[in-house]
This record gives sequence, C-alpha cells and structure tokens, in this order.
Amino acid sequence: MSLAQSLIFKRLNPVDRNNSSAQQPPRRLGTPRNVPPEHLSRPANVIFVWGSIVAAWLLSLLPWRVWEGAPDILVLVLAFWCVNEPRRVGLVAAFCFGLLMDVHDVSVLGAHALSYTMVAYGAVALHRRLRHFDLWSQGIHMLPVFFVARLVQQLVLAWLAGRWSGWDWGLSVLLTAALWPLIGFVLHLPQRGTDDVESSSV
Repeated sequence: MSLAQSLIFKRLNPVDRNNSSAQQPPRRLGTPRNVPPEHLSRPANVIFVWGSIVAAWLLSLLPWRVWEGAPDILVLVLAFWCVNEPRRVGLVAAFCFGLLMDVHDVSVLGAHALSYTMVAYGAVALHRRLRHFDLWSQGIHMLPVFFVARLVQQLVLAWLAGRWSGWDWGLSVLLTAALWPLIGFVLHLPQRGTDDVESSSV
C-alpha cells in the first residue's frame, strides 16, 4: 500500500482515541466520573456497628456538648450507619437514642428524638445515591439533611419557649457535616483491613 493510499485509509477510518471509554460500564445518572464511590464492600460486623454507636452516645454525654456549636457525633454515626447498613440501623434506633439524649439534657422530651429520626429518614432515603460518591461528597449531600432536622428541632423549642434562641446552632450543623469524611474514614478502617488481609493472602 502506497503512502497516499494509507493516508486516505486513515482519513476514512479515524482511530477512536476514546475507545477505552467505550469499554467502561455505563455511568449511573447523577454520578460523576471523577468521584470514586466510598462504601463497604460487605456487611460490617454487628458488634462493631452497635459498639461505635454506643461509644458515640457515651462521648455525647461529656460536658463538651454544652457549647452550642459542638458537633453532634451521635447523630453523625447514626446517619453513617443508616447509609451503609440501613437494614440494621434505622429510624427506631435513631428515635431511641434521641430519647436518651433528651433525658440526659433534661430538655423537651422528643426534641432530639424528632431531629434524629428525621436525619435517619433522610440518610435511609438517600443511601443508594450516597454510596456512589466519596466521603466528602456524602458530607455535602448530608448537610441539608442535618440542617433541616436541626431547624425543625429549634422551631419546636422556640414555639414552646416563646422565643427564638438564635442561629448559633448553625455552626454545630456545619461541623457535623464537615466531620463526615473523618468519621467515615474511621468507621471504614476495619473493613479496609479485612480487604487488605484477604488480598494479601491470595
């Protein structure tokens, strides 16, 4: 084949440089290509799940929560497991731990329970979508859920007290959402360790 014929052949049959993308599986709607998913490859250990929730609850009993802008570690851990283990942790667990926090804070019975249940509902409703994103994107998605749930709680308290307590709690919501990647990384560690052991043994 002459040089002229080869050039004509290349013009008529251009090489698709993006041919590798055609071999990739189809992208789900709403999932960016540059964001790797962050989810558990297999169900987490039951003892570890409930142990982390109880540890977060005990941590929430310490005096540091007196600060209005303190992040809510308990609702953060509950929401994380509602996303990753919705069959084990759901609205009932969030409601029960919310009541425990109401009793501890000697506040209106049901205020925390309502807020925690709303967060758990939002996390369960979004769990299929959130598992296609990394931890930072998950935290951004959960920010409105934390905000709306806390806003409803503050509105109920303001209605009962007859006055608005201000917006200092907004900092708590921001810090709670900002800690999602850190909490997620810590709670993913046992699963990552198991995967590393299995991959090294193969």
